[in-house]
Amino acid sequence: MPSFKIDLSTAVVFVATAPVPKMANKQTGERAVDRETGAGLSTVGLLISDEGEGSLYQVTVPETGIPEGLTPGVPVSVVGLKARDWENEFNGQKRHGISFRAVAITAGV
Repeated sequence: MPSFKIDLSTAVVFVATAPVPKMANKQTGERAVDRETGAGLSTVGLLISDEGEGSLYQVTVPETGIPEGLTPGVPVSVVGLKARDWENEFNGQKRHGISFRAVAITAGV
C-alpha cells in the first residue's frame, strides 16, 4: 500500500508517552522488526499541534532512530513521518485505520 509524507514544518511536537517495544506477536513476545534493517521497532506517543489543533498519534520508529531519555513533555523533531492506511480481518471482523511511521525522532526543535 502507498504511504504519504506528512509535513510537520509548521507543527509543534512533544513526546506524550515514552517509547515502548512494538510486538509482532504478543503471545510469544516476538518483537516487531524493520524489514529492511532488522532494527527493533518501538511505538512513541506524540502530541502534534498545528494551526490551533492538537492530536495524539502513536508513531512507530526503529530503535536506532530514538535517542536516550525521551520522556513525556520533551519537545522533539520528527524525521520522515509517513502515514499509511491499512485493513485486515480478525475473527471475522474487518478492521481498518491509519498507521504512522517515522525514520527518527530527535530531541529538541
